[in-house]
Amino acid sequence: MSPQTIVVVEPILKSSCTLGEGPLYDPATATLHFVDIVERKVYHFNTVDSSVVTNQYEVPITSIALRQGAPGQLAATTARGFALLNADGSLQYIAEPLEEKFAPFTRFNDGLCDSKGRYFAGTVYSPEHGIAGKLYKYDPANQTCTIVDEGPFTDSNGLGWSVDEKTFYFTDSFVNLIYMYDYDIEGGTLSNRRTVIDAKQLGYTGFCDGLCIDTEGAIWSARWGDSRICRFIPNSGVADLEIIFPTVLNVTSCCFGGPNNDQLFVTSSHCGAIGGDPCLQTEYPDSGHLFKVDLAGKYKGRERYPFAG
Repeated sequence: MSPQTIVVVEPILKSSCTLGEGPLYDPATATLHFVDIVERKVYHFNTVDSSVVTNQYEVPITSIALRQGAPGQLAATTARGFALLNADGSLQYIAEPLEEKFAPFTRFNDGLCDSKGRYFAGTVYSPEHGIAGKLYKYDPANQTCTIVDEGPFTDSNGLGWSVDEKTFYFTDSFVNLIYMYDYDIEGGTLSNRRTVIDAKQLGYTGFCDGLCIDTEGAIWSARWGDSRICRFIPNSGVADLEIIFPTVLNVTSCCFGGPNNDQLFVTSSHCGAIGGDPCLQTEYPDSGHLFKVDLAGKYKGRERYPFAG
């Protein structure tokens, strides 16, 4: 059976990102935070009055998280590690785990916190330098940063947990796979990695990118190069809904937000990003903008957990 479709054509913000990623909704301030990795920017979009504040950093910010007990403040992964962000564009590293000899050829990418405030994030591969993508965990309880899966992964991407937090999801973009692990929330440990979504086998031509989880446990996976988000059902491994963005080529990530957590915020990238073809921007002119999909009465999502450090 073909999935249902929703078509979205108007961006909520013409952000013109080169590589928009990492949307994060703050219910306390109704602010949608997101990053432009290439331009080293963090955007703060007020979803009530549509005003925007942008902070510029000296290094790429690749993912962000709210901070527990620190309203309005953010934690992040940068290209090199885990950090706390300051509004003036400065940052404070709490862990820089990449080996110095590898740091020029790899970087951190997407990241997310569990309900205990641990920050998980993966790195990207460099096959020409023999560097594999890996999955890391920073635990603020003991201030340690460890590798929790050596991979090898290609472009480590979208992460999330099942509603009961017994299952952890993790995306390996360039092989078009979403993995699932058994997850022990008390110890913060992963085991038994296996494939839950094989997008290539399902006939998709682009790549799995960022994701989020709804209250029913379904996976909302952004599709780089496919102009869409797919709602995958873990038990069946297939999509029952596709949100199509006909004026966008690279849909990069998504998160739920709004007063009732029934609005889906969606980031995207310019067609020329990451070695892409900038000439395609004419065909997909809204690539790089921010979108909102009204899902009221249909689906609800879950709030992102804050970082405990």
